[in-house]
Amino acid sequence: MEGRTCRRRTEPLEQDAGSVSHLFYRIALMQNKKHSLEFEKPLLDLERQLEDLMQSSQDTDLDFSDEIKGIERKIELTKKDVYSDLTSWQKVQLSRHPNRPYALDYVERVFVDFEELHGDRLFKEDAAILGGPAELNGRKVMVLGQQKGRNTDENLKRNFGCPNPEGYRKALRLMKMADRFELPIISIIDTPGAFPGIGAEERHVAEAIAVNLREMASFRVPIIALVIGEGGSGGALGVAVANRVMILENAYYSVISPEGCAAILWKDRAFSSDAAEALKLDADELLKLGIVDEVLPEPIGGAHRSWDETARTVADALTKELTSLSKIKGEQLVRSRYDKFRKMGEFLGT
Repeated sequence: MEGRTCRRRTEPLEQDAGSVSHLFYRIALMQNKKHSLEFEKPLLDLERQLEDLMQSSQDTDLDFSDEIKGIERKIELTKKDVYSDLTSWQKVQLSRHPNRPYALDYVERVFVDFEELHGDRLFKEDAAILGGPAELNGRKVMVLGQQKGRNTDENLKRNFGCPNPEGYRKALRLMKMADRFELPIISIIDTPGAFPGIGAEERHVAEAIAVNLREMASFRVPIIALVIGEGGSGGALGVAVANRVMILENAYYSVISPEGCAAILWKDRAFSSDAAEALKLDADELLKLGIVDEVLPEPIGGAHRSWDETARTVADALTKELTSLSKIKGEQLVRSRYDKFRKMGEFLGT
């Protein structure tokens, strides 16, 4: 058995301003400044003022504690103003934030004794999809995850989170193993879509996804899917035929990206914001449509503001759903999963 073993940290590092030292807060500010979004500018201006004031306090040994507390209060109020009524397009932007936690970040914080397994036994390894057995609160499970990279080298290795056919076939191999050994399957979704390259087409990526859809519909173990960032079309669905589908508050799940939709309908990607609204791809709309079963809240500002807080929310939700699904017999799991997906897109005539 080849791969990495991950254990949950016993003392996770908090990243939000309310519970870390000023030093760690300044590091968090520096990271977020590198990847600021247009609608976040009012908040970032205040955070820069806070950083400058902290630096002045250190350099001059003067007491600016009252001023610092005042700006911190303004920051909290501005956070609520900025993030309380985000558009669908703004949520898409947050879902792609490069500081957002990825699949492995949740694996390290939510599960213990994760042992990564490799290869599809047909062609080669695909690092865009990871998977292996782990434990969730004492329960043995099989974890799958679509993984992006943090830098150029990692993104080249992970193919920017876009799986090839061998990635889906590896996932299927691990899911069949889980079904054989009666392990619940937890699938973590975060991909712009399946890789559309010539090699992927030559190795039949559409067939690989289609086979996964068919096989996942028949597994007699509980399956839980969680969209943590981007849920890009069939690339996401290929590992998301589940009894329960959950999504983080600022993630999206769609048949096409807003940019792709805008390019087709308006011949101009400048209309991506309009496309995002029309696609109804954000978490709240997906819940209304019955595409997802639950929306998990994120810290104010997005999951990248506090990885550990988000991971605790995810762990609690997964544990609750797994406890509920474990009471259902295999045949009922298969039937309810099939019925769930057959109802999606059903036309209700008058």
